[in-house]
Amino acid sequence: MAKPIGTKPMRSDAVRSRRQLMQAATEAFAEQGVEASVSDIAERAGIGKGTVFRHFATKDDLLAAIVSENQFSLAATGERLAETEEPADALMQFMTAAIELQISNRAFCQVAHGEAHDHPDVRNGLAALERVTAELTDRARRHGAIRRDITGQDVMLLMSGVYQTASPLLASQPHLWRRYLRLVFDGMRADTPPLPGPAPQTETTPSSR
Repeated sequence: MAKPIGTKPMRSDAVRSRRQLMQAATEAFAEQGVEASVSDIAERAGIGKGTVFRHFATKDDLLAAIVSENQFSLAATGERLAETEEPADALMQFMTAAIELQISNRAFCQVAHGEAHDHPDVRNGLAALERVTAELTDRARRHGAIRRDITGQDVMLLMSGVYQTASPLLASQPHLWRRYLRLVFDGMRADTPPLPGPAPQTETTPSSR
């Protein structure tokens, strides 16, 4: 693919330092969450703090870049599952992957629940996740695998809810969340009574009048 006119290719050393930075930031944010410092990330990467800020103007920009990369990776997993798996299995495997990511990546979990949520990169990644979640949910619903009144936004909230339910006991019972995911998914099956009340709406979805 041709490069845009007026842009210069990154020097090989700059490409290498950026790759080291992204790897170090991914590890630091996953382990420490948003509290990970630029100094620690730079030390892990074997570069100076100034190099970090040459690539990213602020720590929030770096955090958003890492989290959005996770978001788009998870969305790509959902797209692959939609093409290769049966509707119910695809949705269940996607929900499993999403909860595993929350558990293994502290920063992703914090951003998913509010930290740096308004950064444009994070919002773009969230939109991609919402699209693929809706696609998987709609597909499962059309095939009669889940109840007719379940929406993609329901599933987004349920994935977060399963993590939050199990999180207080993760240290001593790290796989407990699988029990609650199964309980939730069984409640989504098609042979259950209708749900009370309307489906949830995102902040950007206009209310029906």
